Amino acid sequence: MNILAIGDIVGSGGVNYTLSKIDGIIEKYNVDFVIANAENSASGNGITKEIAQKLINAKVDVITLGNHAFSKKDVVNLLLNMPVIRPINYPEKTVGEGFYIKEKKGKKIAVINAMGRLNLLNIDCPFKAVMRKVNQIKEKCDIIIVDFHAEATSEKIAFANYLDSDVCAVFGTHTHVQTADERILPGGTAYITDIGMTGPIDSILGVKKDIIIRRFLTQMPEKFYQAEGKNELRGVVFEIDDKTNKCVNIVRVKE
Repeated sequence: MNILAIGDIVGSGGVNYTLSKIDGIIEKYNVDFVIANAENSASGNGITKEIAQKLINAKVDVITLGNHAFSKKDVVNLLLNMPVIRPINYPEKTVGEGFYIKEKKGKKIAVINAMGRLNLLNIDCPFKAVMRKVNQIKEKCDIIIVDFHAEATSEKIAFANYLDSDVCAVFGTHTHVQTADERILPGGTAYITDIGMTGPIDSILGVKKDIIIRRFLTQMPEKFYQAEGKNELRGVVFEIDDKTNKCVNIVRVKE
């Protein structure tokens, strides 16, 4: 089984580019299941019902979010009625779920979304929250994949090693820069620090360059506007052995 994870989709350019490329990527890599992080898909800040529906119609099986999960009002409806999940370590009474289970090709696949705390929100511990859920669902799931939306590389690596052997794969999102450290950890869990961004290439993490440069020069706040121009899609494909349900190969995607 091959599972595709698409990196943070940024703005309308990233959404439209994903829609134009996804069929070709699915065919090229013989993909069976698709995860997409779309927390920046609505003008770089959150997600809307229209965008979520477009991605689902385009064969995305589950949409993950992050620190911008609740930036748009209609996300509540999405979390309750669509395969859209928010970080599992939000407080207990937060609307929505932090995991999603779907059967594909005879395999029950669970996707868990979690968020780091270093330089992000002061929410519940992602390590404990994810492990609790893993222990609850591991007997009824064949494959567990975790999207860890986090800023700090150290937190991501520690998180993956904490879950090593308990989940099939951990991939990082949020920084918008694809890393080249993909590997299989000693316990068998596949890991990559960040799968990258799907959005405008000539930008600073998806935002117009002059805005970000001015912020660094002046230290003054300024509204972000999404960059335009040529886009690219970044992500990874996890190749999973059908007999062991373990990842045997990780392929970085750049289209």
